[in-house]
Amino acid sequence: MGMTITEKILARSAEKKTVKPGENIWLNVDVLMTHDICGPPTIAIWKNEFGENAKIWDKSKLVIFPDHYIFTANKHANRNVDILRQFAKDYQIENYYDVGTDRYKGVCHIALAEEGYNVPGTVLFGTDSHTCTSGAFGMFATGVGNTDAAFILGTGKIWEKVPESIKFIFNGKLPEYLTAKDLMLQILGDITTDGATYRAMEFDGETVFALSMEERMTLTNMAIESGGMNGIIAADEVTIDYVKQRTDKSFQIFNSDVDAEYHSKYEYDVETIEPLIAKPHSPDNRDTVQNVSGTNLTKCYIGSCTGGKITDFRFAAKFLFGEEVKVPTFIVPASTETANQLETETISGISLKEIFEKSGCEIAQSSCAACLGGPDDTIGRAVDKDVVISTTNRNFPGRMGSKKSEVYLASPLTVAASAIKGVITDPRDFL
Repeated sequence: MGMTITEKILARSAEKKTVKPGENIWLNVDVLMTHDICGPPTIAIWKNEFGENAKIWDKSKLVIFPDHYIFTANKHANRNVDILRQFAKDYQIENYYDVGTDRYKGVCHIALAEEGYNVPGTVLFGTDSHTCTSGAFGMFATGVGNTDAAFILGTGKIWEKVPESIKFIFNGKLPEYLTAKDLMLQILGDITTDGATYRAMEFDGETVFALSMEERMTLTNMAIESGGMNGIIAADEVTIDYVKQRTDKSFQIFNSDVDAEYHSKYEYDVETIEPLIAKPHSPDNRDTVQNVSGTNLTKCYIGSCTGGKITDFRFAAKFLFGEEVKVPTFIVPASTETANQLETETISGISLKEIFEKSGCEIAQSSCAACLGGPDDTIGRAVDKDVVISTTNRNFPGRMGSKKSEVYLASPLTVAASAIKGVITDPRDFL
């Protein structure tokens, strides 16, 4: 019996010829990532467990991005960044990207890709559930808790159980009114938020491989919303081109065997899928945009590791060009590289940034911002009775701020169309 791409990568990491679902193995970690929310407790556990003379297993493989609660006056949030800053100084951590400096990169999951840490065939762990984003690069990537991260920090190893895999195959040419976000909302509606618990979600099919790297990252990013251990897409020429522009590291490409065994398979014809939305208060509360069109909104939000990439802003700018938003609309680039692209990329000679500004949007600094709620002074944060449509990944009560707010999740096309009308709007109305 053959192996899936996830099984092959885990076998390489464990220095074994083969592995099978359910088997427990020691993995050799290629990259450990942390940020300002989980970094401080991870460091504290590491120091406590490994003692006064604790050593980092390989400083070149540790990456730290402050990104979650950073543009705030909140003293507790500021203290977390201070702890990371001191740690990086004390241990001479080269891969520390400090806020307030030229090295600051923005949201960790996008920065990992842009800074060349996402390498096909490797194993990456991060103290954040959306670490699965990196799986778009034909690698194994998943989130872990602070205790596991502390163990990796000291040893470079982690004890894991090999997951079963589910395959999702998308066929056909993606219609201009759909994005990767719609495809993921389709899956979530079908299998629910626990339908892939501790399983690998493998994305395949001509539709997937026609997507840009950024759009592929949307699919793998939201694997965790179905409980998935990891999301993964095999590397192809698009992947290789992206990676080689950002790193000179050598890598190995893995593909699933034709006789690999899967827990289950789902196959879709994308031309039959309509623009989709997740209604409050769960990412799997799927409906068509058409069915909820006309719902009044108080805010629109385009940002996060899921929906703040350059492709998301290209989609949004296409609709917002020459239009004015009816409700407060926030543009939050996921990375500083994306923020720079907003200034240099144009439509009819007008930069994307200027398009957003002229339409009345508020552009924020690159960070996680309101996706995780954040302190009271976080830009775009939902307050009581807000009804928000957002390109983010979760809409549980309180996720973007107040527990009394309602959050709808949708594609950047749907959010942009809705911003113009002030009510939830089907993107097909603008095409």
